[in-house]
Amino acid sequence: MPATRRGNIVAGVDGCPYGWIAAIRSVASGEMSVAIADSAGALLDGPLASSQVIVIDMPIGLPDVPGRACEREARKAIGPRRSSVFSAPLRGMLAFAAYQDANAYGKARGAGLSKQAWNITPKIRALDAVMTPPMQARVVEGHPELAFTRLAGAPCAHPKRAPEGRRERLRRLKSAGVDAAGLLRAAREAHPSRAIFSDDDLLDACALALTAEARLKGEAWRMGDGERDARGLLMEISG
Repeated sequence: MPATRRGNIVAGVDGCPYGWIAAIRSVASGEMSVAIADSAGALLDGPLASSQVIVIDMPIGLPDVPGRACEREARKAIGPRRSSVFSAPLRGMLAFAAYQDANAYGKARGAGLSKQAWNITPKIRALDAVMTPPMQARVVEGHPELAFTRLAGAPCAHPKRAPEGRRERLRRLKSAGVDAAGLLRAAREAHPSRAIFSDDDLLDACALALTAEARLKGEAWRMGDGERDARGLLMEISG
């Protein structure tokens, strides 16, 4: 990554098949680069150590009972893309090794767990293990569809994995000054295998990097009612 002044870097992070992918942005120049790591800790302590704000597409702050206000608000804001906002697992679900046990635990408390949310539970668990309330001054939860909605003032019309959805998100990023197509080409040359990352993983990370910049400037959308979980982590989604 090109050298940039400490405190002048922001990043957006998304999960990917290998682990995590980050789009790193210089606030001063708009220059962007990509980092990939196999663990949240390796990313936060390595390539993102100098980032002033980091926005991650992963739940931060896990409830003891179903329903986070930030999720309800985010779904309302993104309209037709609302199904992309998974309900975070209850904190107690992290203790289970099998989906059926975690799902039964949730159902006994008012709501089960979707298979999609269960599939990302290892990443949620890993991120939760390194997060602390003071860290939330710079490491926050975001959602790509909320980020794309803020960029254009309206939700995306197409799913992200549809060809038109990909083009739609590339256009929104380009309008915001991000050459995501060029960044994607360079990243794909370095990592040809889609077992490392999918194209939409990087586009989502780019959108979240813009959310990180917006948070730095006090312009990001922030969904939630100020509630904190049992560990004191704020349950809030930025876009």
